[in-house]
Amino acid sequence: MTDLPRKAITRTAKLAALPLGFAGRATWGLGKRIGGRPAEIVAREVQQRTAEQMFKVLGELKGGAMKLGQAMSVFESALPEEIARPYRAALTKLQEAAPPMPSRTVHTALEERLGPDWPELFQEFDDKPAAAASIGQVHRAVWHDGRTVAVKVQYPGAGEALLSDLNQLSRFARVLGPLVPGLDVKPLIAELRERVAEELDYELEAASQRIHVQEYAQDTEIVVPEVVHQSDQILITEWLEGVPLSQVIADGTQEERDRAGQLLARFLFSGASRTGLLHADPHPGNFRLLTGDAPDGPPEQWKLGVLDFGSVNRLPGGLPEPIGIALRMALEGDAAGVYDLMRGEGFVKPTIELDPDDLLDFLLPMLEPAQVDAFVFDRQWLRSQAARMADRHSPVYELGNQLNLPPAYLLIHRVTLSTIGVLCQLGATVRMRDELEAWVPGFAVDPESEDRAEADAEEGPAADAGEKAADGAEEAPEAAETSA
Repeated sequence: MTDLPRKAITRTAKLAALPLGFAGRATWGLGKRIGGRPAEIVAREVQQRTAEQMFKVLGELKGGAMKLGQAMSVFESALPEEIARPYRAALTKLQEAAPPMPSRTVHTALEERLGPDWPELFQEFDDKPAAAASIGQVHRAVWHDGRTVAVKVQYPGAGEALLSDLNQLSRFARVLGPLVPGLDVKPLIAELRERVAEELDYELEAASQRIHVQEYAQDTEIVVPEVVHQSDQILITEWLEGVPLSQVIADGTQEERDRAGQLLARFLFSGASRTGLLHADPHPGNFRLLTGDAPDGPPEQWKLGVLDFGSVNRLPGGLPEPIGIALRMALEGDAAGVYDLMRGEGFVKPTIELDPDDLLDFLLPMLEPAQVDAFVFDRQWLRSQAARMADRHSPVYELGNQLNLPPAYLLIHRVTLSTIGVLCQLGATVRMRDELEAWVPGFAVDPESEDRAEADAEEGPAADAGEKAADGAEEAPEAAETSA
């Protein structure tokens, strides 16, 4: 590849090759089975070839194609193992790397945006990218003041390519279904398309990152690298040294998995509360486990490094309080309360009537992580949830199709599901209830209101009657005086 493919007709042809290629390999597999080869072996070969082509096409095109691939990669935990296995390696490559831009293209971009003397801004600059993502790639360098920095350079034509890809992919969404069975691709593409402008605006990203830097500056568990310089389509931040989360997923110890999972959940829920921003791109390529001077433990000293603030959801009041209230009422078994709240928030449309108990039965299995002190997130649990939702003969499937996802909750929903997908890839044991109680408004009962409720319950009607009797006694002398 010499550059980011920019011609719409070229990109469309490559994207169209994905579903066509899948159909062609299925035909090839049928021919092999007719020829006498075992069906299971042939199926594995077909899946492997499909996975390899997916990585090749989505990675080379970058733009919206790669963005979709990264978003899809966190959902592989929900797929049956025989399907997920051949896709796993190909999809997780998209979390950390992709075919890079040539150095000459990078130098041209730096000259256009930082000026002809751009090399003088750096003591060192590594032409080999440290990471290549969907709309830009990152180079390691040493800034003129001696700081090691990450230089993110946006691909020329990234905006045009991003929109073109997502428009084309939405046309192929139904046909792309077999590439990752069980994932509803169309709404995912629609949501990605809505966030294009923000992702391309490095000034906006720098502002979001600075807000996080300020809030987490004294935090002992979450690290956000400082912004060093920002200009049009160039973002330079301090370099963050650590173990990529994708590496922890691949071969991390259980201690590393558990610590990374706990901190990931903590950042997800605390971020919105502390900064008014929800980090909306939680794929593993955006996180690092920082073991520092204690690589062998204790895990309590390890930190989570967070990168890439190009996609955020603005939540000035933190996560919406109805989320926490609904979760708490569901765990308390208050079916009617959950139903009324969800109807009020628009999850149940006015024209739809559901049985509150059926709705609660639908929700509770998904809330298992909040029902215990510590929950083991694993692929088997997520697969069981996905299978429950995808069974067209199940009442759960029918009920799920009657629920609505209000626009205000769309990104929150996607970020939560993506984070759960990563936790299941990690196989982490997480104290999820602790994070919900600490950071989600409405989940923990307000102690003052609880005390008032208990006091009211203890006093009851008798106390009210006593107060009224006392009031009557005080008024009696005045009545006597008046009559006298």
